[in-house]
Amino acid sequence: MRFCNQCGNQLDDSAQFCNSCGSPLGTPVGGTTAGGAGAQNTAYAQPQPQPQPQPAYQSFSQLSDWDGSVLDTIVNSIVASLIISFTCGIATPWAICYMYKFIINHATVDGKRLRFDGTGGELFGQWIKWLLLTIITCGIYGFWVTPRLYKWIVNHTHFE
Repeated sequence: MRFCNQCGNQLDDSAQFCNSCGSPLGTPVGGTTAGGAGAQNTAYAQPQPQPQPQPAYQSFSQLSDWDGSVLDTIVNSIVASLIISFTCGIATPWAICYMYKFIINHATVDGKRLRFDGTGGELFGQWIKWLLLTIITCGIYGFWVTPRLYKWIVNHTHFE
């Protein structure tokens, strides 16, 4: 009777792989037990470990970096909040551009620096259009505003 060296599953005599865990079983290396002709082989060559293939890609975290500081992040967040507060929300597009310019301009992907070239004036035109569509549709268009904003931001993000 044979058993898998990896998982202990009972094996057929002719099996080359374990039917439970799939481990290669190796080949008989000679001899039978003292039981004679009907006895099972007891010594098996140990399969050589196969080298694991390396993935052809790198994880995104190995390719990207952000070099902003905590203090800069806090200061920029406060400035953006003040812009929105002092203008009663009218300058929100400028505050959004201010924050995204800070975030994106401190990012690198695959060693290349990113740049954000959107302006508050450009976004303001979109903002008015999105506001009017949201009002006309009784708020339904509001669900599309965030994806549209993200698309606008991505369209204004480039490699340096």
